[in-house]
Amino acid sequence: MQELIILILSYFLGAIPVGLLMVKAFKGVDVRSYGSGNIGTINVLRVGGYWVAALVLIADVAKGAVPVLLASYLGLSSWIVVLAGLIAISGHNWSIFLGFKGGKGVATTLGVLVALSPLAALVAAVVWVLVVAITKYSSLGSMLGALSAPITLYLTGAPLAYILFGVIGSLFVLVRHKANIQRLIKGEELKFSQRYATEKKEKE
Repeated sequence: MQELIILILSYFLGAIPVGLLMVKAFKGVDVRSYGSGNIGTINVLRVGGYWVAALVLIADVAKGAVPVLLASYLGLSSWIVVLAGLIAISGHNWSIFLGFKGGKGVATTLGVLVALSPLAALVAAVVWVLVVAITKYSSLGSMLGALSAPITLYLTGAPLAYILFGVIGSLFVLVRHKANIQRLIKGEELKFSQRYATEKKEKE
């Protein structure tokens, strides 16, 4: 019963659409109507600015870290701990509050990694920074950063459950970036520094 409660709480915590709520509160607009239509940090940055994006980033990371830390604190098995993290990400990606739509899960995945392996989270963050610095594409940095996680976890001797999380978590990120991959191939992907002002959502 305790495990079931943790998993249910993980989903509903992950499902809170922080990006949508923050942009509405500070800017009075629906972030889904602008740019990529995503509720995540990068689209919030383009629509709402740096401070709003920073708040969303912190909250979305916490959505991934808190369920994992809570499950660990309660002494649940590593498999339940990892499952709590994956369910929190699923809540963010397919939120019940948004008709089972949502973000791309990058920050929430990072939050899970922070709780499971700070080193793997640091490596993923460094990969993101380097890729964005070189290519200016946040989506590419997010995907490569996610792919670095299972490699780091394996090389550092993490438990099998954690390595499996790295694999599944990175696949989640890739799947949610399908449209970005298509735009990257076509040369139509927006670069990190580009912002939306009044342009309505792109059709994917």
